[in-house]
This record gives sequence, C-alpha cells and structure tokens, in this order.
Amino acid sequence: MPHFNPLVEKLSPPPVPSVLAWGKAYDRAKGPLIDLSQAVPGYPAHPDLLKWLGEAAASAAYTGYGAIEGEAELRHAYAEHVAALYGAAVTAGNIHITSGCNQAFIAAAMAVAGAGDTVLMTNPYYFNQETTLAMLGINVELAPLDAGAGFLPEVETIASALRPGIRALALVSPNNPTGAVYPPELLQRLYELCRANGTWLILDETYRDFLPDAAAAPHGLLRTPGWEDGFIGLYSFSKSFCIPGHRLGAITTGKRVVEQVAKIMDNLQICAPRAPQAAVARALPALADWRLANRGEIAGRAEALRGIMTRLPQWKLQAVGAYFAYIRHPFPDIESHFVAEKLAKLAGVLCLPGDYFGEGQENYLRFAFANADVATIVKLEERLAGFELPGI
Repeated sequence: MPHFNPLVEKLSPPPVPSVLAWGKAYDRAKGPLIDLSQAVPGYPAHPDLLKWLGEAAASAAYTGYGAIEGEAELRHAYAEHVAALYGAAVTAGNIHITSGCNQAFIAAAMAVAGAGDTVLMTNPYYFNQETTLAMLGINVELAPLDAGAGFLPEVETIASALRPGIRALALVSPNNPTGAVYPPELLQRLYELCRANGTWLILDETYRDFLPDAAAAPHGLLRTPGWEDGFIGLYSFSKSFCIPGHRLGAITTGKRVVEQVAKIMDNLQICAPRAPQAAVARALPALADWRLANRGEIAGRAEALRGIMTRLPQWKLQAVGAYFAYIRHPFPDIESHFVAEKLAKLAGVLCLPGDYFGEGQENYLRFAFANADVATIVKLEERLAGFELPGI
C-alpha cells in the first residue's frame, strides 16, 4: 500500500470539527447551546457588502484569473487603510492578497524558512500555525508565556530563545488563544531583538480591528526605517467584514517579500477569490462607521464576560481581549479536553480546550466570546456556576 507523507499523517485531525461534534450530543436540558468555539462573527455582514459581493460574483469581469498579488483596487484600498492606521508610508507594492490569513501565514513561512529550518513561536500558540510549520518540515521552538504576566511575551524569554539560525518569530496580537494584546512598546522591543538576530518577525493581526481604541496605531513597526527587510504583517478581512467563508487575507511587507510570496501563491492558488476582493475594496472606505460600531459591540461582549467572571472566582479569567478569553477551569487535575467535552455535552457550553494550543495548557479553556451576544453571554454565569464533573 502506498505511504502518506509522514509529516502530514502524524498531525491530529482538525480540532474544531471534533468540538462541534460534542455540541451535537448536547440535549438542550440547560437551554440553547452557547457556542464559544470557533472565532466567527456573531452578527451578519452589512447588506451593502452582500450586494457588492453578489454584483461582483455575477460579473464576467471576475471569472478569469486575476493578478497573483491581488486585485489592484484592493491592494490600493488596503494600503491606504494601513498607511492611515499606522501613520506609515505603505503602498500597494507592500501588499499581497491571500485566500484567508491561514494562507497568508503559509506563504509567509514558506518565503522565509524551509524544511529543517527553525521558527520560534510562543506557548500557547495558534494551532493552525504550528501544524503548518510541522507539515512543511520546519522545526518549531517554543517560548513559554506566563499566566502571571498576562500571557504577554517577556523580552528576556524571547531574547534567550533567539539564536543564530532562527528564521522567524511568529506572534499573534491580539492573541489567539488568550486574547492578550501586545503593547506597542513590547512589539517594538521584540522586533529589535529579531532584527539584531537576523530573524524575521511575522505578526498576525487578524483581530486588530477589535482593539479598544480605533484611533491608536497597534504598533509603530511600519514607521521603523528598514521595516520592509524584517517585518511581515498578516491580516484577515473575515472578522471585520463578517465573511470568513469568502477566505480573504492580506500580507503587508517589503516588496522583495511580496515577490517571493507571489511565487508561492502561483502554486497554492494562483490568485485569491476575485469577487470578494472587488467587494471589500469598495467596503473598506464605505463601511468604516459600521466596522467601528461592531468594535463597540464586541467590546460590550468582552465587558459582559468580565463581569460574569468576577462573580465566578473558581473560573479564573487569565486574559481577555478582541475575540477571546483564556480561562483557568476549576479542575486542576483534569485535562482541559475532558472538561471542555463535558461542558459541551452536559452544560451546553462549547469552547476549545487549552491543550489544543500547546503543552502545559491543560488547565485552560478558550472562550471565543465574540460569537455570542451579551444576552447569551449572561447565561454563562448560571451554567458555569452549577457545573460539576461527574464522579469528581
């Protein structure tokens, strides 16, 4: 019998479908299922965006192959958006459009590292990024994050982990799974460490549109002289525009990196979906106020969860921000996988176990609170307060 690629075969099955299966076993005895599992917007896309998507999808102009780097109108619109947000001289030549942010990470990783090379990540980590590197044969080294430090990377820890040969440091801020927001000055120091070591900084900012202050730049890296030769920024349009099914992401980096990514994309997909690119190019400037209102809505959901957790001291809120909360469950000797499964099947609360996100995360659960409105989040209090594991 022919063999499989061992780098792929040894990976665990995709984690989210297994969690969704737990929810199907819930009997609704406690009320409707509260789904805090996958990070998807808990409200619909704007009607105008849906209209523009329909118009573009029905147009013969977008049925052929497009530019590998992305539609010119979206690259220009997004570059203008990034330049305004970060106060930086970013142009369309610094932008490469991808089919979702996961693909952006794959392309970025392949552009700077190959089989046998090493990429530094944090622990906990976003599991799709870790499995991407594993199936490419790229070695992963982990820098531990401390709950006592709010799961923020500590400069000394990263500095001691960086050594010659580390091709990239991969970070996510606001973080998935913890929700922790990395302060601009911290990101600047980590970037400087990377630069001194000849290491790329790959920063996934999928959730940046849900930071508390819409006017504040998340960091100043794009204003640093020579940033193009050391920084690769990743972004997803899915959350802000509520179109995860249309798979649209972006890379912001130097033009030399864009050239390398184009080679990779030509083999992965040739071009990202063209109709969503056309629609989002229109939506970026037109729907700014709607996106700002959604930022406030998500902030309200985070605040509702914070309030609930203050009344549930046995469930400790370790970090929260943007879309996620990282919560220490009250069963220290029980693995999070078991706790999450029972929480879904017995209490109708669907979340991801911490052990999906790295070693030593067995005491934690990830709540993707942005999926649920405030009224639904309020129902968590009763379900968590009364939850007991059978036989414990």
